[in-house]
Amino acid sequence: MLAATRLIAVRHGETAWNVDTRLQGQLDVPLNERGHQQARLAAVTLADETPDVIYSSDLCRAHATAQALGERIGLPVHTDPGLRERHFGQWQGHTYAEVERQWPELAVFWRARDPAFGPPGGETLEAFFQRCVGTLTRLAQQHPGQTVVVVAHGGVLDCFYRAANRMALNAARTWELPNTGINRLLHTDSGLRVTGWADVSHLDTWARDESSDRVGSAA
Repeated sequence: MLAATRLIAVRHGETAWNVDTRLQGQLDVPLNERGHQQARLAAVTLADETPDVIYSSDLCRAHATAQALGERIGLPVHTDPGLRERHFGQWQGHTYAEVERQWPELAVFWRARDPAFGPPGGETLEAFFQRCVGTLTRLAQQHPGQTVVVVAHGGVLDCFYRAANRMALNAARTWELPNTGINRLLHTDSGLRVTGWADVSHLDTWARDESSDRVGSAA
């Protein structure tokens, strides 16, 4: 029996595209000024958690957020492409409103969170979920008994929450996914469970969760 792994999953700091409610997907959009400040504030709090290892999506908005913590506590940041946001295909770079206008028939499946649906050229929700949860499980199993920080994206964290709470992919989202929100999970032989979610007490102002309709994530 493996010892439990303590997982601290963090969404990246704010970007200009978060502000615009624009689907970033796997496009490499940098943090804005506020996002860098959020990352620095999160790093102060996370340093007190004394993590053993830091993993991050290889997209720059997540890596820069993780790097703020790594520099503060003297740990390297290990990137893993399995932590990337969902690939939204032709929808990447478009706002939510533009998707609704240009692809109204397909947007119906997106709003319904159809697990088998993927935007043109993008990932299906089911494939995305399996990638994200499989990556987190693999990382947790590599570090039994340790504290692991994972910096990723809103959609990725949504998958973690659903897996830990045994929730269907098409269930409406009622939980928050704020920029630099700190989310705590445990991984044991019986799987994942949530021990804390969407902690933004480290921030000096409110944190953005631009997906107010809970359809998906522009992360």
